[in-house]
Amino acid sequence: MGTRVADQGVVDAGLLERVRAALAAAVEAPSPARVAAVLRSEGAVLGDAAVLDITEALRAEITGAGPLETLLRQPGTTDVLVNGPNAVFVDRGAGLERTSVSFRDEAEVRRLAGRLATSAGRRLDDAVPYVDARLPGGARFHAVLPPVAADGTVISLRVIPRRTFDLPALVDAGTVPEPLAPWLRALVRSRLAFLVTGGTGSGKTTVLSTLLGLCEDGERVVLVEDAGELRPVHGHVVRLEARAANVEGAGRVGLDDLVRQSLRMRPDRIVVGEVRGAEIVDLLAALNTGHEGGCGTLHANSAADVPARLEALGIAAGLHRDAVHAQAVAALDVVVHLTRDRDGRRRLTEIDLLDRGRQGRLETMPAFRVDDAGALVHGAAHEELKRRLAERGCPPC
Repeated sequence: MGTRVADQGVVDAGLLERVRAALAAAVEAPSPARVAAVLRSEGAVLGDAAVLDITEALRAEITGAGPLETLLRQPGTTDVLVNGPNAVFVDRGAGLERTSVSFRDEAEVRRLAGRLATSAGRRLDDAVPYVDARLPGGARFHAVLPPVAADGTVISLRVIPRRTFDLPALVDAGTVPEPLAPWLRALVRSRLAFLVTGGTGSGKTTVLSTLLGLCEDGERVVLVEDAGELRPVHGHVVRLEARAANVEGAGRVGLDDLVRQSLRMRPDRIVVGEVRGAEIVDLLAALNTGHEGGCGTLHANSAADVPARLEALGIAAGLHRDAVHAQAVAALDVVVHLTRDRDGRRRLTEIDLLDRGRQGRLETMPAFRVDDAGALVHGAAHEELKRRLAERGCPPC
């Protein structure tokens, strides 16, 4: 099997392999001049367009994401998934679709996974057969090696959105129902603490980025993230990113460490990109000590599941169940929940109030529901949410 180039048809696979081998040992990325020199040494003379095509293909393979590079660069790509040499999938916002991209064999998939792990400063081998890291270009990279991955090396790449959305754009895209836009603006301006929840790929990060863009210009927004995915359009943003331990197991900086550091940075808002571990303790403590308007994202299947998710995280981090609920009741106000339909469409489906329920436990109270037809339904907490927003001088209008 060969490689197709612009003006010479298909280049012989053996020739391409010899060029690849000659260039792979070099530290720097392949250049057209070096590729042309190697081709001449092999007795092959190709046109400029062909040399450029080969150079780009080899550069992607040696220093980029190999055959996946083209998919990652396509507008709208959110995820690229490799289940095997001939099973490469892409999500461009409308659900997963199989592509024609392929690898020569399992060994090539494994080599790519190992090289990407190395570029992120992480270890991936038989002793450590899985990795979760951020690549230098910003993409989120996860891989699992055999025998843990029974059918061969599995690679998952999550692309950080290049486009930033404002609220009207989310309304136009159908993510946010138009009647809820004033309520979201009022929620942010009122400095109520909120969580954006939903399943994987439901658009939580995109919506949170958009809402942070609605913060007052004079506010100092400190972002605490595992990987820098939030892209709010705001004039005063400070970014803190967690760091994994190195190959010796040293140097880890977790989200819980960063939340504590953020408290000393004079934040007007503390934002945790994804609440999923021990950082919940420090975040709840911060929101209970005068830091209003804090927010973050949380994985949950529905708004009603949020109290149980927070309880599980808090208990795992060492808090007593009663302490989790007491702190969460005092710290958090609203849940904005998103879902992803079977056709890949992401949309806001619930806005709930968080309040103290029976026995002092945190409970959700529906303020809005959006049904499958897109109709907006007022919930029992609609008037209470309206009252709280008006009480803070931010009526939804």
